[in-house]
Amino acid sequence: MALMPVADALSAVLAGAEPLPEEMVALDAAYHRTLAHDLAALRTQPPQPMSAMDGYAVRAADAADLKARLKVIGEVAAGRPFERTVGAGEAVRIFTGGVIPNGADAVIIQEDTAVDGDHITITETASVGRHIRPAGVDFRAGEVLLDGGSRLSDRALSLAAAMNYPELAVRCRPKVAVLATGDELVMPGSQPGPGQIVYSNGYALRALARAEGAETVDLGVAADTMEATTAGIRRAREAGADVLITTGGASVGDHDLVKRSLEAEGVEMAFWRIAMRPGKPMMHGRLGAMRVIGLPGNPVSSYVCAFLFLVPLIRALSGRKVIHHRRTSALLGRDLAANDQREDYLRARLEAREDGTLIATPVTQQDSSLLGNLAAARALLVRPPFAAAAVKGSECEILTLPE
Repeated sequence: MALMPVADALSAVLAGAEPLPEEMVALDAAYHRTLAHDLAALRTQPPQPMSAMDGYAVRAADAADLKARLKVIGEVAAGRPFERTVGAGEAVRIFTGGVIPNGADAVIIQEDTAVDGDHITITETASVGRHIRPAGVDFRAGEVLLDGGSRLSDRALSLAAAMNYPELAVRCRPKVAVLATGDELVMPGSQPGPGQIVYSNGYALRALARAEGAETVDLGVAADTMEATTAGIRRAREAGADVLITTGGASVGDHDLVKRSLEAEGVEMAFWRIAMRPGKPMMHGRLGAMRVIGLPGNPVSSYVCAFLFLVPLIRALSGRKVIHHRRTSALLGRDLAANDQREDYLRARLEAREDGTLIATPVTQQDSSLLGNLAAARALLVRPPFAAAAVKGSECEILTLPE
């Protein structure tokens, strides 16, 4: 069976991935959720002209000459407007955020005045609009300030609050269930017996999914039997998973039962085995509304495949406008041999020169079982199939990994 190209495999994973339904959540619960629709301001900010400084609200005509002497007729603080009109020869004490009173069209900062009882003498002239924030300088009612499909940052939540929204319509979180398989796996903190290894894949996969805004379900580790594996698949459906991730059991050994178990449960396979390294044994299919991604058991292969395929799928189901990873240019930190027929994703360290140029140096050992190198890597260096040999200093493409 021919290996499927990476681009075709990604298209198959994303085929028909529509945004999940929306729900209303309070602002405090909306951090890093995906906004369901464009958001227009419900109010103008600021609603009236306001002072940008502590000082005195005056008529600019009265402040055109040095040594002008003005009578202070009142005070404005934030939230307490002055009801009278400022007339010729008058001033009103004002603080930052105070509404500019009628008649005034400039603010003299307090450092540019000399106070004498209820009068001030101006020591610096002021022009119309000086130290005044005009109404609507930040935004106006009806103006679209946040785009649907954007992920809500902390700054976006502050803006939404200022726009007068106590809650927001966001997309429901995709639910990602993770099922590991393998008699050889024991949990962290256990004492591995002969031939056993400590289970690690699920911790990275669930963290990666949560970082993209998904809700995760830990289905634990299934023994290498059809009964245990199919039971795990059924638990994923019962949990309402939008995506089931399996790890291990994806290759062709007698004990690699995941593909057979998935097919026995009715999964329609879209592909099995792709032209990439690491991660050739990856598989994908559908079981009703639930999408299934079968990842290899080697931890590096598992993570790289999840980064390349699961992350864009979560973004698509979340309704994000931008779902694909952005590739960045860098310079090679060492020579590379020619590539074969598989697309290569080399774990690489990154450093930046003083001019901002990135240097990507692939780690020497690219074995898909080496977690230490994966943890030290800051990028995946992408090499197309049949790429020619490349020398140190030549341009390359990278995908930066999450911090």
